[in-house]
Amino acid sequence: MIMKDTLLYIISAIVDNPGEVSIDETEENGMINFAVNLAQEDIGKVIGKEGKVIRAIRNVMKIPAIKQGKRINISVNEKQ
Repeated sequence: MIMKDTLLYIISAIVDNPGEVSIDETEENGMINFAVNLAQEDIGKVIGKEGKVIRAIRNVMKIPAIKQGKRINISVNEKQ
């Protein structure tokens, strides 16, 4: 739960529509999957040029995951 809140805080600070951000969390076989749902106009901001922003977010989120002995996957989706 702490990782989900941290991810929500980071992404909400980047986007123009923080109220539109939602994160779905699932866990299976030691892998935590975060599906980040964003407004269409915010997807580019979160991914960044050549994927640099999302790569940096994934690297930051790896730290608490490693401490818990888990692996993470973060995917970015358009909010329906």
